[in-house]
Amino acid sequence: MKNKKDVLVFIQARLGSQRVKNKMLRPFCGSNLFEISVNKVLESDIPKENFYASIYEKELKEIANKYDVNIFNRSYESAINDNSLQKIYEWHDKLPFKYAIMINGCCPMLKVETINKFYKHYLESPHDGLFAVVKKKNYFWNEEGELVTPWPKNQTIMNTKAVNPTFEAAMVFFAGRTDTIRDDIWMGSLRKKNDPELFVMEEEEMFDIDYEWQFQAAEKLYEVKTNKLLQSDVGK
Repeated sequence: MKNKKDVLVFIQARLGSQRVKNKMLRPFCGSNLFEISVNKVLESDIPKENFYASIYEKELKEIANKYDVNIFNRSYESAINDNSLQKIYEWHDKLPFKYAIMINGCCPMLKVETINKFYKHYLESPHDGLFAVVKKKNYFWNEEGELVTPWPKNQTIMNTKAVNPTFEAAMVFFAGRTDTIRDDIWMGSLRKKNDPELFVMEEEEMFDIDYEWQFQAAEKLYEVKTNKLLQSDVGK
């Protein structure tokens, strides 16, 4: 079991999104994506002293300071880099943690309960890496048009109930050792069993915002979900 003191939990954000301008601070159901994600971590079981926001722009720092969240002062180079793990996660050799969990701040449907489950699972896991996925039961083809999903035995028609499950990257939680980042390895080899271990989560919560239509759809979904929770609380 991992020691809580050894596990960093962080949200990494920037304002340089090209497809959805200023998406982390753009008004979203009376708040914004960055503030919503910060509040969910603060509501979770994660020790506040282990929680950092890795951010560069002053607007993001103002929100982090509002909630008294630890800040790692991300460099401009880190905020614009998309290729080097060492540069993107430049905190890896500057913060005193053996392990790290990154939470995607662009997933407003993510539940506090799921954050707690992932955090607890990682603390208790014997594996160094843990990666969130969603379970799929469907048929898939490669770029050559060849079916790569094994056809179920004794099946003559296409039936998703009969196929064995496959797992899709959720891109919500990422966990691994910090010292391997210097070798451009994060979470594990991604080629061996349980390297990283897979954590299965609900598909609804992996709704990530990369495009304008996703921002608008997520806002509607979030509003509906929030209203249902409020109505539930009133009925208690």
